[in-house]
Amino acid sequence: MEGLIPTVVLFIAIQFILLFLHPLQPAMSRPHNNFTDLESLLAFKASVADPHGLLATNWTANASFCSWNGVRCSHRRQRVVALKLPDFFLGGSISPHIANLSFLSHLDLSNNTLTGPIPGAIGRLPRLALFFLENNSLSGPIPLSIFNMSSLVEVSLLMNNLSGSFPSDTDPPFMLPRLQWMSLSRNHLTGCITSNFARCSQLQVLSLGFNNFGGSIPPELGNVTGLNFLSLGGNQLTGTIPASIGKLSKLNVLELGGNYLHGAIPEELGNLLDVQYLGLTENSLTGSIPMALLNASKIHTLHLARNNLIGSIPATLGVSWPQLEILRIHRNQLTGRLDFISSLSNCRNLQYLMLSENKISDFLPDSLGNISTSLNYLVLGSNYIKGRIPSTIGNLSGLIGLDLGQNELIGEIPSEFSRLKGLQGMFLFRNRLSGYIPPELGLMTGLNTLFLQENVLSGTIPHSLGNISGLQRLSLAANGLFSSIPDSLWSLSGLRELNLSSNALDGSLPQQMGNLKFFDILDLSKNRFSGNISSALGNLQMITYLDLSNNSFDGEIPSSLDRLVINVEYMNLSYNRISGTIPKSFTNLGKLYSLDLSFNKLQGPIPEGGVFSNSSTVSLEGNPALCGALKLGFSPCPPPSNSKSNLHLLKYILPPIVLVVLILSCFCTRLIFLRWDKKLKLPSEDASLNTIRVLSYRELVRATDNFSEANLVGRGSFSSVFKAYLDDGLITAVKVLNSKNQSALRSFDAEYCALSKIRHRNLVRIISMCSNLDFKALVLQFMPNGSLEQWLHSNNYYLNLLQRINIMVDVSLAFEYLHHYHPHVVVHRDLKPSNVLLDENMTAHVSDFGISKLFLGDSQSILSATAPGTLGYMALGKVSRKGDVYSFGILLLETFTRKKPTDAMFDGELSLRQWVTRAYPSAVLEIVDPDLLKESVDIQREPSSPIIVGQCLSSLIELGLSCSRDSPQKRIQMRDVVPKLQKIKNDFLSKSPRS
Repeated sequence: MEGLIPTVVLFIAIQFILLFLHPLQPAMSRPHNNFTDLESLLAFKASVADPHGLLATNWTANASFCSWNGVRCSHRRQRVVALKLPDFFLGGSISPHIANLSFLSHLDLSNNTLTGPIPGAIGRLPRLALFFLENNSLSGPIPLSIFNMSSLVEVSLLMNNLSGSFPSDTDPPFMLPRLQWMSLSRNHLTGCITSNFARCSQLQVLSLGFNNFGGSIPPELGNVTGLNFLSLGGNQLTGTIPASIGKLSKLNVLELGGNYLHGAIPEELGNLLDVQYLGLTENSLTGSIPMALLNASKIHTLHLARNNLIGSIPATLGVSWPQLEILRIHRNQLTGRLDFISSLSNCRNLQYLMLSENKISDFLPDSLGNISTSLNYLVLGSNYIKGRIPSTIGNLSGLIGLDLGQNELIGEIPSEFSRLKGLQGMFLFRNRLSGYIPPELGLMTGLNTLFLQENVLSGTIPHSLGNISGLQRLSLAANGLFSSIPDSLWSLSGLRELNLSSNALDGSLPQQMGNLKFFDILDLSKNRFSGNISSALGNLQMITYLDLSNNSFDGEIPSSLDRLVINVEYMNLSYNRISGTIPKSFTNLGKLYSLDLSFNKLQGPIPEGGVFSNSSTVSLEGNPALCGALKLGFSPCPPPSNSKSNLHLLKYILPPIVLVVLILSCFCTRLIFLRWDKKLKLPSEDASLNTIRVLSYRELVRATDNFSEANLVGRGSFSSVFKAYLDDGLITAVKVLNSKNQSALRSFDAEYCALSKIRHRNLVRIISMCSNLDFKALVLQFMPNGSLEQWLHSNNYYLNLLQRINIMVDVSLAFEYLHHYHPHVVVHRDLKPSNVLLDENMTAHVSDFGISKLFLGDSQSILSATAPGTLGYMALGKVSRKGDVYSFGILLLETFTRKKPTDAMFDGELSLRQWVTRAYPSAVLEIVDPDLLKESVDIQREPSSPIIVGQCLSSLIELGLSCSRDSPQKRIQMRDVVPKLQKIKNDFLSKSPRS
């Protein structure tokens, strides 16, 4: 018994200790109970890329997984209930093992770069309520199991590359009874929008915009009475807007824009008493704006633009919608009066008022000045608005953009405009405004664009306009202005466009104009300017459009104009009194598509080559003293003569010479006949060998300074390129092949075969060659401005939008020739920026034909065992012209996004084309090179965006996507690419008004 007492005491003590330590016991045993969660997390970690090491440094065995970044466990069981890793820069794919986290209720992997499919196993998570994978690069269909998760409350998969459609009636049931939020916008989903959403009685947010959904809007959506956000815009929906949408009494946002909807706007939308945003823009809606819509008194944003609406704008609009901030109803067929403007004084937060391109015919009321100072953009252009501009417009001190152009306004320009200190763009062109240009406009120091052309303005150009230091675009054309251009204008260092044509301005051009280094467009035509053309014009090396025609300029064409070779495309000096000869340097104006020197007093020989070889691009008539250029219809130039004595001497010298020539001619003719038969029997030599000189190895050693590193231009796997100075002074590029590489030798044969048989302005020209057993080299045309690669991706280089378009036009012309106009089809197979070279005029030349093939046609295309070309630019499959078209499409996308297809962001399944496709068309401006958007801020039509640049870029991106389609059969041909590119360029140029 005595021995038992200590044992009992010891037992009680142990139990006491265990009781005391009881709270720690589960933690000691949990690793065994939660091994499945740990294993699932480690599998997830193994499947993702973690470039910043955010998981590697934290998800370690040194700590419980419940303390890992982004992991949250339940307090009692310590099971994973949430995995939240947004903005962790994660790549790779989502492991299906994540479905083993059976207690998971919250999964957030948004804002990463995850690729691959969404694992279908996720549909097995019985407790998952919050599911966020937005803004990744996930692809494939949405697993059908997702639509049968009874626990789901919120799901967001927007901004991915998901495809497929909603479940059909034969698929597993669509059961989401707790769903409150679903966002699938900005993917590639197709099919019809399912009516099964009507069964989601708790649904509040449904966002399906910017996909490829077709069919009609299900009327059953009107039964989801809890909806407060419905976005179906940017799809391909057809039919009418269901009247049942009017039953969604809690709706705050309704976005149906960018579809193919037709019919009238339902009166029932007036029942949406809580709606704040109503977007119906870019459809084919007809009828008038329903008066019942005024009942929706909480509207702050109304988008009805780009439809076919008729009728008048409700007069009490501002009273009914006191919270109105944005009203965009431009590009319709609206008529009637502007009496609704008086009611807008009730809208104290109004920022955008856009009514342009309608058929409104009325006078601007004085009440215009009573609109809130919060108004930023007033766009009423392209209507039939009459009368005077009320002086009260000066009260709108918050204005940034004002467009009253293309109306029927009369009277003077109010001096009260000077109070609009923040105004950046003012468009009053194509009206009947009269009187002087108010000097007070010089106080509008925020202006960057002032368009007053095509009015009846008179007087002089105010000196005060030179005070607007940020002015970039000024057009006063087609008015009645006189006197000289004030010197102050030439001090506007940022001025890029000046159009003063069709006035009565006089005087001469000063040297100060040479200070305007960024001039792009200068039009002084149809005035009374006189004197010599200023040599300072040669300093305007960014200029693309120069028109000095219909003036009284005299003297010679200044030699300094040859410095405009880089960019000038249009030059018109016609109808002046210019004398002297045409500078030979004009043949170097490589980008010039129109040169007009007609009706002057020019004389002497017309230069040969360049623009003068094409009668459609040059006009020289009205200069009777010009000679040469028989193709242009001019007489041959007379032989030079020194004096009458020389002529007298010819009488004695010429007859003997003629006699000798006749004797020699007879002798040569006899020789030709004697050799004729022999020539017919000899095999003809390759014509290319007759035109290409052969250089010796010794001359190339001398020309490259023994192939020194100082002359090394570049080195590749097959060859090295050296700058060479030949004995005759010609600067060339010598491409030396690696003679130990059999692929290089085949490359030499292919490139020589291709280049020796083709001649085109936009292809690198072969000048010479050198070939023996141990050494092979091609001597090519040297390109001093390097490659497109360095201009796009080097810090010290920049190409503006027009330069990039011109380069793409050049490349397309080269491939149009190779594919369609050369006797044999030439397929390049390796088009990329480094193979597009730029000469001294920034004209593009396609180079590197090392893996090209010559075919008799696409029918002889071959299946390449190893895909040729460069990863990212090449199309897999048969070698054909369509492969080059694909490469051109990728090149086009790279040129305007400044993103390489081999960038790190395009790993896994995301490609440059997929990335661009995801943004097109609604978010094009978000993916293009931001520097291009800085070139122009045109608020004439769409004040919120640089519309001219934006439309141009959108067209270019669309063409790039069209060329790079996955299916070769769906790609267009290069003969169709060229006119499309030229149209894009012409549209871009024409939308920068010059007259």
